Amino acid sequence: MCGSFRGNRWLRLRSFSYGVGVGGSLPGAGRCACGGPFPRPAPSRNRGCAPDPPRGGAAQCHSRASLGSAQAPQGLIVRLFVAVLPPEAAVAELAEVTRELKALPGADKLRWTEPAGWHFTLAFLDEVPDTVRPDLEERLRRAARRTAPFELQLYRSGRFGQRALWAGARGEVATLRRLAERAYAAGSKAGLAMEDTHRFVPHLTLARSGAGRRQTHPPLVDLVPYAAELDGFAGTPWTVTDLSLVRSVLPVSGVAGERPRYEEVGRWPLLGNG
Repeated sequence: MCGSFRGNRWLRLRSFSYGVGVGGSLPGAGRCACGGPFPRPAPSRNRGCAPDPPRGGAAQCHSRASLGSAQAPQGLIVRLFVAVLPPEAAVAELAEVTRELKALPGADKLRWTEPAGWHFTLAFLDEVPDTVRPDLEERLRRAARRTAPFELQLYRSGRFGQRALWAGARGEVATLRRLAERAYAAGSKAGLAMEDTHRFVPHLTLARSGAGRRQTHPPLVDLVPYAAELDGFAGTPWTVTDLSLVRSVLPVSGVAGERPRYEEVGRWPLLGNG
């Protein structure tokens, strides 16, 4: 399986489990998971940073990876979600602390996410037909245009029962929540069957129990000590400047330990003028 990478604030292909650079060959370019160059697309006509694809398409990745092109063939349905991606410096701080967690008893029984893929999910869109993409992306562009850049910070930890361990957020969380609501509305108005989230909980998933979504009794690993270790963590604040659309590709090889792969297929700057 190709390795993951981080781009310097542009399109990035990652490998990680749910819960958010590398040097490209050109300024502003990332690098595909297989190591091939990922050229920076031309600016969008819609004032956003997402490329202008063919109708229903997406940015093309010139890659030898099994994921192939980011552009979806006509009629293809792809899994997408909307996210905010922390910068590399913030990820590095949290990664250093997370390495210490992996020394705790039972850590080998958890499925740890890769730092290259850490993110804050704002809206899970699930399966999206390519015919819906143009409308969806236009609505996400509007959501970004209406939202001003805001400050955020990785902060402390939490857990969903004994199923998942995550890092939280501090700062202008109200603005993050409002952006999540706008991303949710964009998907809903584009005709997608959105999950009813009820209450948005900003979180960046660090590890999942081997039981997955199903709770075991007793749990495979007690996540309480892990969350306690991160209780005093507070990362360096950064300014969120973009809204990202990410495509997910689930494992199909059947190889044990293979993780989903994700590709950022759209990005729009937060302009805050509406």
